[in-house]
Amino acid sequence: MKMPELLAPAGSPESLRAAVQAGAGAVYLGWGEFNARRSAKNFSDEEFAQALEYCHLRGVRVFLTLNTLISDRELPRAAETARKACRLGVDSVLVQDWGLFDLLRRMLPDLPLHASTQMSLFTSGGCREMAADGCERVVLARECSREDTEAIVKNCPAEVEIFAHGALCMCYSGQCAMSAVLGGRSGNRGRCAQPCRLPYGINEPAGKRYPLSLKDSCLAAEIPDMAAMGVDCLKLEGRMKRPEYVAVVTDVYARLLEENRGPTREELARLEQAFSRSGFTDWYWQGRHGAGMFGTRPENAPEPKELFAQARALYEKDAARTVDVHFAVTCTAGAPCTLTAADPDGHTVTVTGPVPEAARTRSLTAEELETRLGKTGGTGYRCAGVEATVDEGLSLPASAVNALRREALAALTAARIAPPVRRELPVPPLDTTDCAAAAPEFTVSVTTAAQLSPELLAMKPARIYVPLELLGAFSALPEYHGEWCAILPRVWRDQDEPQLRRALEHAKALGVTGALAGNIGHLPLLRGLDLHVYGDFGLNVFNSRALEYLKKKGLESACVSFELRLAQIRDLHKILPAEAIVYGRLPLMITENCLIENSGHGCRCDRPNFLNDRTGASFPLLPVFGHRTEVQNSLPVWLADRPDYRRLGLAYARLRFTTETPAECVDILRRYQEGAAAPGSFTRGLYERGVE
Repeated sequence: MKMPELLAPAGSPESLRAAVQAGAGAVYLGWGEFNARRSAKNFSDEEFAQALEYCHLRGVRVFLTLNTLISDRELPRAAETARKACRLGVDSVLVQDWGLFDLLRRMLPDLPLHASTQMSLFTSGGCREMAADGCERVVLARECSREDTEAIVKNCPAEVEIFAHGALCMCYSGQCAMSAVLGGRSGNRGRCAQPCRLPYGINEPAGKRYPLSLKDSCLAAEIPDMAAMGVDCLKLEGRMKRPEYVAVVTDVYARLLEENRGPTREELARLEQAFSRSGFTDWYWQGRHGAGMFGTRPENAPEPKELFAQARALYEKDAARTVDVHFAVTCTAGAPCTLTAADPDGHTVTVTGPVPEAARTRSLTAEELETRLGKTGGTGYRCAGVEATVDEGLSLPASAVNALRREALAALTAARIAPPVRRELPVPPLDTTDCAAAAPEFTVSVTTAAQLSPELLAMKPARIYVPLELLGAFSALPEYHGEWCAILPRVWRDQDEPQLRRALEHAKALGVTGALAGNIGHLPLLRGLDLHVYGDFGLNVFNSRALEYLKKKGLESACVSFELRLAQIRDLHKILPAEAIVYGRLPLMITENCLIENSGHGCRCDRPNFLNDRTGASFPLLPVFGHRTEVQNSLPVWLADRPDYRRLGLAYARLRFTTETPAECVDILRRYQEGAAAPGSFTRGLYERGVE
């Protein structure tokens, strides 16, 4: 049985050495400005090249994280970063952005790409979609259970990687806008300020409760099960953690994988000492949710000095991780001596030394050669055997033997660290299709059936988006002279797909002609239904090439990210008709846990609920498909009095109704049609200030 690869974090050169010496099979690191841990130390140009050599010498793979959303202006730099890394021999690149993914697939067709967890992959269909587009590996959402993971492993041709240990985000990765909207620091851009670690109140003032702060995950006990089901890689989280933490956690998991077993009590204690938040949780893997998953870490938590001192001793000596080398040396009369060095990976090199002289006093022996060739300390190699062929009566200076050994190991190192030959193709031209509109038509999304009032329908928005599960309650649609569209659930699982497919067929029978897809896994679910497919905000469209990619996937329009500034939206090449949310409470999080039920007052999702922060702001909590929770911003975006949003080339401008009454929906749409001022408090969102 093939064991999963162990992938460890390397937030700095020190952490990289710690991970390698502790037994990692691969490391992931940030180089340049485009990675999801931009606050980590990361690597300079020189350090990155050295990291590749250090790891490849020792048989460890290196994955580069380019897993952030990237603007049009940044795309050339991100692509050039990937090109340089490819030339240096990086083993794969992790990507979130659709535009960068498509660009790299076409520019660097031999460079392995991994779909970051930021792509929000949690179904077999979504993972197969990425595999079909050339992804070597998919990194699943942390919320996936054992059953979810097993189904994806069985049904996806790409490799499957899961997070086995470390911090859990409260929101599905790639779908969190809380840090961005509240503070301008985007988690999708590697600048998350971790607002989930702050105190909040559910339907009460914020106090000393932390309803968004999950414990760290620990799946160490599940290693035999994960190996048996065919998981390809276990990822350890922690690029922001110190090298000692990386050494401790990597060492424990490496031993467990080597012996295919669960942890001892002592090993669990070491993991908890290294870092935990009120202990660990494995509930997502078990398919469980609830308040028992949550925990905090005191700011003054003591450092485990003894444990970390042991960890430093492990990696600072730089001697724990070596490569076996077999030598074959030949010393015959009248011919230059030769030394061949071979490693377990199939690399073989041969070097030549001086011609041995006739011995004057003592003859050279095979035992003497074996002793001298075995002195590989400090090189990254361990002599695993010497085969010596020596004629009698010859002499060879010790300095010559040592020089042969050094030369052979240098040649073997060069072979081991040599970058693979990969194709490099020119940057493909961008699709010249221009779908920019002189002014956008209004679209409306609703949350409740009551919001679909006759007055609203009479105002003739171009499209009305209705949650798919809400359409299930309709036996007929109201009269309306526009396009009815179904909003597919942003989060679901494989086992939900038969139900969703039936709901889509029912919606189509009602007269629905379009579907709003906010996840790449929606596309296989929608195929064959003859519905118009439009991209939703969950796809995180951040650049023109993302629009081009989605056009090739069959989408007919796409909602752009609300983390873009108005000027950035204006400058997008409208390869597809583009839409933007111009009104409404922006969705900050979608959580696997039901926050209301976790609060201890039972599930009361059928009434208004709020998350309250320390400033007194209240964030409405809406129930969504699968008994999940969507956190809405405390204030709605308002742009009606900003006519510049109408000059961005948008084809559609969406009004997103969540908590509004039917009368408020009508009033707001009328104000947008008239370009009027807001009726109450509002925000401009990120359209003016943008994000880091």
